[in-house]
Amino acid sequence: MDQLQFTISHMAKAFDQKQVLRDIDFTFESGKIYGLLGRNGAGKTTLFNCINRDMKADSGSFFFTVDGAQKEPDNDDIGYVLSTPTVPEFLTGREFLKFFLDIHADSIRNALEPDMYFDFVSIAPEDRDKLLKDYSHGMKNKMQMLVNIISDPKLLLLDEPLTSLDVVVAEEMKQLLRSQKQGKITIFSTHILDLALDLCDEIVLLSHGMLEPVGKADLNSHEFREKIIQALRDEDKPQ
Repeated sequence: MDQLQFTISHMAKAFDQKQVLRDIDFTFESGKIYGLLGRNGAGKTTLFNCINRDMKADSGSFFFTVDGAQKEPDNDDIGYVLSTPTVPEFLTGREFLKFFLDIHADSIRNALEPDMYFDFVSIAPEDRDKLLKDYSHGMKNKMQMLVNIISDPKLLLLDEPLTSLDVVVAEEMKQLLRSQKQGKITIFSTHILDLALDLCDEIVLLSHGMLEPVGKADLNSHEFREKIIQALRDEDKPQ
């Protein structure tokens, strides 16, 4: 399997006088789920929007490295799952899935029948032909996650997708993410420490507009948790 890395180099973004991202410089490796941990308003969504090119950074760049060779990201290289699911509510779940498979037929390898995908994310048979507008938040989230997994991007950005889900659905989604992490880079943003520790292989703090890795040698260590909480608490202090 190719060795894959994603590097952000000196990325910065400001809104008026507020500097949200300050010289972000970090390299992510495939096969890991990274927990992007930061307080509400720390800039997690801004970082994702810059990476996804929904927003233009003021400076900096980002690129993939595959077996030592640098590569500029294509549109299909990055998947983005929003905290609030965005799905075409006028379609049924089956219509949406078939439409997605049809328009990506040239790029999806070894495509399966729709019902196999529904089984994959535990969408019940009786719900597959319902309109998406009648799906629960958790079911819409599953559909959004499903199409991103089918497209198999090199980098998967997850913007707090589990925060409002019930316990059962959230656990299903976590198992799904763990099963799909090999061969890709997954960055999972959250402001919930215990969720990051439970799901993620690495923790990265976004504080004062900069990324800082935090070791996970002892997840139950009081000192470990205090270091993270203090770093996030310091977000309120002026620089």
